[in-house]
Amino acid sequence: MVASDVGRRWLIRGGAAALAGAATGYLTSDWRIGATFAVAVVIAFTVRAARRQSEVPRWRKPSAAQRRTEAQLKVMKRLGYQVLHARGIPGGNGQIDHFIVGRRGAFAIDSEAWDKRLPLRNKLEKLYHGRFSKNERIDEALEEARTAQRLISEELGRDINVRAALAIYGPGMPWDSHRLRGVDIISGTKVRKWLRSGRDRLSEEEIADIYRAAERVLLPRY
Repeated sequence: MVASDVGRRWLIRGGAAALAGAATGYLTSDWRIGATFAVAVVIAFTVRAARRQSEVPRWRKPSAAQRRTEAQLKVMKRLGYQVLHARGIPGGNGQIDHFIVGRRGAFAIDSEAWDKRLPLRNKLEKLYHGRFSKNERIDEALEEARTAQRLISEELGRDINVRAALAIYGPGMPWDSHRLRGVDIISGTKVRKWLRSGRDRLSEEEIADIYRAAERVLLPRY
């Protein structure tokens, strides 16, 4: 265990939990309280490690916003949704942070962390973060989703629909989701709710076909 990074981390965590439990037991004069506290510390370490763990390899480190969306998508995977992370767009530098396909359709989500001190405003079909226009970022997300839609449709030999979204963390929003310039602008904490709003109805076979096609045509960025 000492020879591996994971083993060393868990030895350190176990030692810290044991020390915390011993100290608590000494202070309370009850070893049962100390043991309970030590177990609680181990559980807290485990939960924190699970939330921080990413399917994207470490050398291609995802952003904090991408990790937060990925954590929500792990729940959707248990409901039958299939997910790909950090997929490149052939012939360009674009990246779809999260491609998802499930019974409610296929989705391309990019995750963004913006300054929470600046408000979001929709003015004449244009999105502003403070005084800064975010229309170029919206158009990029739409183009990525449309390219994915075209490539997957060509691969399958039939038309499919890929719905584009930007998941925004940081600034408050007057909405959970709002469609603007062909892209859904959604609160980052509401990704799962937004996925359930899809209008398509896909069978398990269609989900598997679209997922395999996406794997082939959307190349991993790592």
